[in-house]
Amino acid sequence: MTGDGPRRRLHRVTVASRLFSPEVAAAAFRLRALADAFADAGLAVDVVTTTPPGTPPGCSPPITDGTLRVHRWPALRDDNGNIRGYLHYLSYDLPLAARLVCAPRPDLYVAEPPPTTGAVVRVVAGLRRRPYLYYAADIWSEAAGSAGAPAPLVALLRRLESWAMRGATRVLAVSEEVASRVDALGVDAARVTVVGNGVDTDLFKPDGPSASATEPYFVYTGTMSEWQGAEVFIEGLSAHRSRGSPGRAVFLGQGSELAALRDCAQRLAPGAVDFLGIQPPEVAASWLRGAAAALVSIRPGLGYDFARPTKIYAATACGTPVIFAGAGAARRLVTDDGLGWGVDHDPAAVAEAMDLALARVAEPDTPPSPEHLVRWTTQHASLWARANAAVAAILDTVAQTPAR
Repeated sequence: MTGDGPRRRLHRVTVASRLFSPEVAAAAFRLRALADAFADAGLAVDVVTTTPPGTPPGCSPPITDGTLRVHRWPALRDDNGNIRGYLHYLSYDLPLAARLVCAPRPDLYVAEPPPTTGAVVRVVAGLRRRPYLYYAADIWSEAAGSAGAPAPLVALLRRLESWAMRGATRVLAVSEEVASRVDALGVDAARVTVVGNGVDTDLFKPDGPSASATEPYFVYTGTMSEWQGAEVFIEGLSAHRSRGSPGRAVFLGQGSELAALRDCAQRLAPGAVDFLGIQPPEVAASWLRGAAAALVSIRPGLGYDFARPTKIYAATACGTPVIFAGAGAARRLVTDDGLGWGVDHDPAAVAEAMDLALARVAEPDTPPSPEHLVRWTTQHASLWARANAAVAAILDTVAQTPAR
């Protein structure tokens, strides 16, 4: 929007996200970096979020965290501590509407998925005559379809997601692939900015302690849900070990497929797979540093092949190559940029990649080198650089918007 009226300037930003640091989640890291970048630009920042797992019942008073004010409120979580499922999302979104209406009016709102949160922010921003930004880190309607949700529910979610994005002054997309899907939702391409995605390279780095292990191992970090299909790594590990190789697998994180993965490991690779649950980022980094390779997968054919999981960047930032099982954007990234081995979502292909990864451990000069992986991550996937780029795009956009 342009015009001859006075231009808007930002002084206060409110970020609405169900996840925020210190939770161990890509969204929490990304939003923390964005909030810090806003603060570094001289803006007052309020974060409206949830209480982390393990917090005593009841709401928490606002906490000043550096230059941020973090406002927390309880939300429903599953047995693993996740806010995952429509009732869980609504347990955050419904109180969010009242929390935003009753709070001081900011100059800009920032909405993070799910689309229900974006819809709440759009309504409140309209009532309070303020612009809002939508951070498209994912396309939830496609994720729901890939998880096998009923077609009517997917269609409803798609309409809601489109509506939440189309009202935003600007939509930030984490990749070109996500941007193309935002465009398919009816958002004006001129209002979409690709800012990329990344990891905290101050935390995930080659320097630091490595996990101690008596045998070489591969490490899987993060969510274990239907669309990852992480069982392919246990099946591949079984084939890898059947050839006399000593490799093991370590899984860090949680998800809806965790119980099935435990059963698979017990059947196919008893005693060779460790499930360590959610670990602090520092611990995850130590496991990544010592691994022969990091394991990343997307089950193909579910409409989710456009994703580029941030766990790829966490591994390469530590100087560790990646075995990616699947198709699409992430496989091209790993293969074309020399980040490891991109293979089919197939146990035999995974086993061969594991063989190559262990051979690389024995021959340190075999590519990809740790130096290449770290350098590539610094140049292409620094979370702080992405956050600063996002804030620059936002400030430029809002400066061109007449004040109301």
